[in-house]
Amino acid sequence: MEYLIRHIEDYAKLSEYEKENMLLFVKKRHFEKNEIMFTEGKIANEIYFVTKGCVRLFYNVDGKDRTAFFYTDGQFICAGESYTYNVPARENYQAIEKTEIYVFDKANIEKLLEVSSKFELIARIATENELIVCQRIIASFVTKSAEERYIELLETNGELFQRVPQQYIASFLGVSPETLSRIKKRVLSKGNS
Repeated sequence: MEYLIRHIEDYAKLSEYEKENMLLFVKKRHFEKNEIMFTEGKIANEIYFVTKGCVRLFYNVDGKDRTAFFYTDGQFICAGESYTYNVPARENYQAIEKTEIYVFDKANIEKLLEVSSKFELIARIATENELIVCQRIIASFVTKSAEERYIELLETNGELFQRVPQQYIASFLGVSPETLSRIKKRVLSKGNS
């Protein structure tokens, strides 16, 4: 919980009373490796905060999983459209490794808001995080080749290559696993030149 509180306090300092209420209304949950956390078609009424682990956001497209993003320690997760507009979600979330999250459900967020308006930050930070994620994904696919996306991922979040199965990395980059292997070889040979 301290990690979560420190993260929130990057935006607003919390009183001891506010922290005590977070302990009452925010619940810790654990997921096993490969466990599905949330599935499409449901109405999202929770916001998650990852304290340990890695979570994959994916969509089912014509019966195939398409990975859109990976969330790691210190990131909020929210099926934004579903959460905000009470419509069935299109996304799925899966724990890629043993994962620990804190869960803010809508009812408890309302209770926290009665304690302090500072808790509006949680929903705002979570939805802003989702917006930024979406904008980065769109910009990456519009402006970069698969090889450039691979290099960017390597530079910005290289640890994912040790944490995430390669087929999910390939899907995230929009290529087949075979194409990912060729990209890796090209990048490695350029690096050794």
